[in-house]
Amino acid sequence: MASSQLKTGSRADATAAGGFRAVAPVLALCWLSVFFDGMDVNIYGAVMPYMLKDHGLGLTTGVAGTIGSWTTFGMLIGALVAGSVTDWLGRRPLLTVSVLLFSAGSAVCALANGVTMFGAGRFLAGLGLGGLMPLCLAMVMEFAPKGKVALATGVLMTSYHSGGMAATGLGLSIAPSHGWRWVFAAGAAPALVAVPLLLRFLPESPAALLAGGRRAAADAVADRYGLARPVAPEARATGARGRWESILALFGPGFRWATPLLWAASFCGLLLVYGVSTWLPQLMRASGYGLTDSVTFLLVVNAGGIVGMLFAGRIADRFGPARISGLFFAFTAVGVLLLNSHLPLAATYVMVGVTGVWLFSAQTMVYAAANAIYSSDKRATGLGWVTGVGRFGAVVGPSLAGSLVAGGRQDLGFTAFAVAGVLGAVLVTLAQFAARIGARRPVVAAAV
Repeated sequence: MASSQLKTGSRADATAAGGFRAVAPVLALCWLSVFFDGMDVNIYGAVMPYMLKDHGLGLTTGVAGTIGSWTTFGMLIGALVAGSVTDWLGRRPLLTVSVLLFSAGSAVCALANGVTMFGAGRFLAGLGLGGLMPLCLAMVMEFAPKGKVALATGVLMTSYHSGGMAATGLGLSIAPSHGWRWVFAAGAAPALVAVPLLLRFLPESPAALLAGGRRAAADAVADRYGLARPVAPEARATGARGRWESILALFGPGFRWATPLLWAASFCGLLLVYGVSTWLPQLMRASGYGLTDSVTFLLVVNAGGIVGMLFAGRIADRFGPARISGLFFAFTAVGVLLLNSHLPLAATYVMVGVTGVWLFSAQTMVYAAANAIYSSDKRATGLGWVTGVGRFGAVVGPSLAGSLVAGGRQDLGFTAFAVAGVLGAVLVTLAQFAARIGARRPVVAAAV
């Protein structure tokens, strides 16, 4: 009796402690991990102009695009593998392994003696980066205060853009005088900084604990952080035995059309995110802007991303994440077209920053929309596949832009990004509409 009262009291205390304060360790540690993720992803774009001038490496614009796709292909594999084994190994160990992998990949890049070794390092980094993002998203969404999931997701993703700004700062301050290799060497720091903190302070997911048969541990973590205790149907849906059934359930009644539409919207969003993160400096340089300005644009677009995440998260909790995502996709299409209009330099800086507000938030709100559309027993699997399938867009984006730049058609790079923005807006809006129609059909059938 006393033990039961203690558990109930601790849960109430955690909830009363105040929303985000109760889950601050989880949000802070995931924020730090995604910060290093964003730094690693953006390092390549930040130093690419300097790498192209290093003739000893042998990098060309065409090969640079291919290597960018190797990175994102590694992310695709990492995301799918992490989603398949997280119930067996737990989310905290996999997060730790993910950080170690992309840190090791950056170290390999720093030591690369040619494009093959450099590409291998980027692929290795991609394996870790691909596993980390969906794991952190799932953790934050699980631990987020009720009614604040979109805001928590937005807060988490500010770290990605903070990391992108850090990468640009490293590129501008280190690469001109010490060379691009030292920038990648800095990318190995997460193994020393984040890993000890994750192992010491990050709790395990209650849902993952229950999926592994550890009911008492799952309830203890849920009580400590003021969460609802996980229930058995959720664990079966994400467990190893029920994995195939849980995937098929994403195409069951109520989700049959919403699922492929969310996948396609995520494809468009990640094509934009990784295409811009990798190629914005070189696209702007090819359009006639100076080297320093072209690299600084990457800093500005990520600064806009931070503002957008906080803004979008707040309004998405009020008006719905799918609606906000569609609106921001449409604004992104307009923004990238204006970047190809050769505006005055000051106006270009403003436009880059404003485009960053819309661009990155549009994709993040796709994840929040998936969280809102799927029922609780399908949410973990649904989110995993939205992020995993979307990685194909992350593979296509850098390769597509690289091919256009190599062919001297950088203007078409902006056009391709605008088309992806329009398609993303249509797809995520249709996904919400399809989910609503699907939710109503059982009620109509029951009435008949």
